[in-house]
Amino acid sequence: MSRDTLARRRWFIIMAVRLIGVAGALFGVMLASRGVAWPEKALGVAIVFSALGMIAIVPAGLALRWRSGGE
Repeated sequence: MSRDTLARRRWFIIMAVRLIGVAGALFGVMLASRGVAWPEKALGVAIVFSALGMIAIVPAGLALRWRSGGE
């Protein structure tokens, strides 16, 4: 596998993780806005915060792990 192919595959994985996080955040917003009682609203807000954390932390961790410093 060439370096370009590997880099492209890793970039697609990072973008997929970000898109999944965005989908999770949208799901949380929908759940929070359509919730009738406070437990549904609280669950929606918790899902939004965890999805935003995933968007911020997971791609950075993958990029740090895959950094090609000495390869």
